[in-house]
Amino acid sequence: MILVDADACPVKEEIYKAAYRHKCSVRLVANQYLRHPDHPLISMQMVDDGFDAADDAIADAAGPSTLVITADILLAERCIAAGAVVLGHKGDRFTANSIGAQVATRAIMADLRAGLDGQGIGGAKPFSKADRSAFSNALESALRALPVG
Repeated sequence: MILVDADACPVKEEIYKAAYRHKCSVRLVANQYLRHPDHPLISMQMVDDGFDAADDAIADAAGPSTLVITADILLAERCIAAGAVVLGHKGDRFTANSIGAQVATRAIMADLRAGLDGQGIGGAKPFSKADRSAFSNALESALRALPVG
């Protein structure tokens, strides 16, 4: 199963195409309804507006035969702990070996932003065609290696 942190996911179409090829179910999780294909493999789970409600639903469903798609570092950490494979929107794979450093970097950046009193320090680079391609390749590799269960 593919679990998608869907609110701001820019690669949903790529996920659907891969799911059809691999006959793998996809669950979009968001706090609002999102349009999605009317297909037996694709489902939508709406959660309430509570803080981290979507993250909690995804983390609760994550396990060894699950692929999670998210850009949220803290959600990625929770899903890895549950045994899931986790990919970011740009094709980066979060692993048990790398997630600690990524969580620490996230905390440092949050502290820097807070200390600048709203004087932005920039953000992530815009999503590109190369990012979309890297994601598609990483998704294909992850689905081929995902344990069936």
